[in-house]
Amino acid sequence: MLVHAVLLGCLVYSVVAVVTPGLPAPPIVTNLRDEPAQRVALTPTPPPVPSKRQLLHPAGKHFGVSTYKAPWSSAEVDQVARLSGVHPTLIEYFVKWTEPFRPAAVSLCYNQGAVPVLSWEPWAGPERGLNQPAYSLARIAAGQYDGYIQRFARGVRAQRWPVVLRFAHEMNGYWYPWSEQRSGNRQGDYVRAWRHVHAVFDRVGATNVIWVWSPNIIRAVPGVSLQALYPGDRYVDWVGVVGYGVRESTAAATFDPTLAILQRITRRPVLITETAAQPGASKALWTANFFRWLNSHHDVIGFIWFERDKATGGRTDWRFTADSQTLRAFRSGIARTKLVRPA
Repeated sequence: MLVHAVLLGCLVYSVVAVVTPGLPAPPIVTNLRDEPAQRVALTPTPPPVPSKRQLLHPAGKHFGVSTYKAPWSSAEVDQVARLSGVHPTLIEYFVKWTEPFRPAAVSLCYNQGAVPVLSWEPWAGPERGLNQPAYSLARIAAGQYDGYIQRFARGVRAQRWPVVLRFAHEMNGYWYPWSEQRSGNRQGDYVRAWRHVHAVFDRVGATNVIWVWSPNIIRAVPGVSLQALYPGDRYVDWVGVVGYGVRESTAAATFDPTLAILQRITRRPVLITETAAQPGASKALWTANFFRWLNSHHDVIGFIWFERDKATGGRTDWRFTADSQTLRAFRSGIARTKLVRPA
């Protein structure tokens, strides 16, 4: 997931222009014994790393991507950069609570010129079903997973570079075990669990985290209160929103009803943490409209495109590369978008 040197020189610095005093650039990763056994291409001279403060309020929009093997293999993000004309500034990947924190993953993201967005999912994985009471929110809030959380937080702290942490996303839905409708969870458990996890990170001293609270758009769950699930500004740095173009013909129809509610709850910056358009006659049109919508919303600091199909973890073919019309719409739209620039 590493673009050639020329492209890095032109595009990587849209993310990372200034080295934090006293903070070294990420090293070349050579020990991947505990990582997936794929060949990983690395930069000979890794780019400098931004501080958390620099990242919190970007001067442009972030372009992020979630691919099947990110961040372990360079080929997928290389292809995204080549076909879109822009190198991603965020790389999103997923970690279950049966997995440790892997510093190599963070290093690889920065070696690829992107900030890591770690979706941290409190479950053993989808093979265990939608009800997993062993990972209930009440157990998390009561401290039964503190040993694991502390080890994870110490790893984040030792890594030193900023990590965007999206904990227990889409909590307002019913399709994950950490929903208050699943696993024996009760109303109020989500906020208590979030605040407890945040407090453990604070005690450990893992302050290099950008906390992203990331509900799904309200389309599927209009009766669930987002206000009741919000941990509070003290515990949240960015508000993430998950939303896909499915039945709507415009991005405004997809996102605006949810944003209107969120704006009554908080003024935290918004990052679209998952988006794409489903296959069909409106896929290219929705994609083109998405960029016009994005550029008209100053509170939205960027997006992460779910560049996956059925073979790579998607429910359908969400890729902007799925057909020539959508690819043209994406390339044209992102070329007209003011992306993150050097500080």
